[in-house]
Amino acid sequence: MNREDFPIFQEELIYFDNGATTLKPQCMIDAMVEYYSKYTANAHRGDYDNSLKVDLLYEEVRDKVRDLIHAKSSKEIIFTSGTTDSLNRIVFGYMRYRLQPGDEVLITKAEHASNILPWQLLEKEIGIYVRYIPLDRHLVTVENVMNSITPKTKVISLAQITNVLGDERPIKEIGKICRDHGICLVVDGAQSVPHIPVNVDELGIDFLAFSAHKMLGPTGLGVLYGKEELLEELRPTVVGGGMNATFDSEGNLEYKSLPSRLEAGTPHIAGVIGFGKVLDYLMSIGMENISKHEKMLKEYCVSELQKIPNILVYNADIPGSNVAFNIDQVFSQDTAVYLNHYHICVRAGNHCAKILKEDLLVKNTCRASFYFYNTKEEIDQMVKVLKASENIFKIVL
Repeated sequence: MNREDFPIFQEELIYFDNGATTLKPQCMIDAMVEYYSKYTANAHRGDYDNSLKVDLLYEEVRDKVRDLIHAKSSKEIIFTSGTTDSLNRIVFGYMRYRLQPGDEVLITKAEHASNILPWQLLEKEIGIYVRYIPLDRHLVTVENVMNSITPKTKVISLAQITNVLGDERPIKEIGKICRDHGICLVVDGAQSVPHIPVNVDELGIDFLAFSAHKMLGPTGLGVLYGKEELLEELRPTVVGGGMNATFDSEGNLEYKSLPSRLEAGTPHIAGVIGFGKVLDYLMSIGMENISKHEKMLKEYCVSELQKIPNILVYNADIPGSNVAFNIDQVFSQDTAVYLNHYHICVRAGNHCAKILKEDLLVKNTCRASFYFYNTKEEIDQMVKVLKASENIFKIVL
């Protein structure tokens, strides 16, 4: 699907590492090059034509992100450097000043490091407690969420789709539970916003974080969504130019209104403009169509891998765009090196979910993660190579 739009496919390449980052379409590349070559200017700084053009294009992208996730206002869209940055701002710009010693934050052992480490640091800093919702066959269930809530529970912070097993959590049901109990719902959308339709209002999400580079966009750019009334209370974690209305030598300081207040310094202007082209591109394909295609590839890949006696698949029954697997008795990195010999790219390791092994009982896996430009023929090639894996160490060593 749409492979002709990606110049990297001119090379011999089978790319199954989309969970880490996606490939880049020509439309995004052209938009960024055009900014750098034809109308370079800073944003929200100048009073000349090129600068005003940049301002207009930059804010148009904010509107497109608002529409993508169905936010109520463009003020609720903050550009950051990525999901990690967005989650850190939520924890250290908002939760640090709202939570009290003894308050509880619920997460799971399947979370990405970016949705674990900030909470653990805040736990040490102010005395909150990080608790883990038990997983049921590696999955989050509404029942286990309910059983984990106590009167001290103030936050539930979960990935909507996990980056290892690819399971989609029941966020809409969890959102209702949070509303009923006065709990703040934080969602890591790094693996969901690029793959499925997301409606923050319908899902009851208070804060959402995601990255542009996992959905065809540039690296170093992300989004922090928050309900406007919550963002009004979020303190800037970075201060400087562009976010202040006035300050003086006496230390008097007044911030600008949202969203400028939370976007200090020169932003990733070319990236934002390129991301705008990506959003148009994705909308022309349709998020529902993307999700449907990926799930088809996942089912096909699992069915073919299960025909190979020495292949272990860990998430066969989970719909999505990831396949976590190993060659029996072979270290995952060796498998990745072996596949790389045939120009097949997969991820190997713990995938930044280092404590998932406590539930999965496997430390490292190979992960093949698909996007809409992948094909069944590519999967066939990987399966063919894995069937011949008795020769793996002749290649790896």
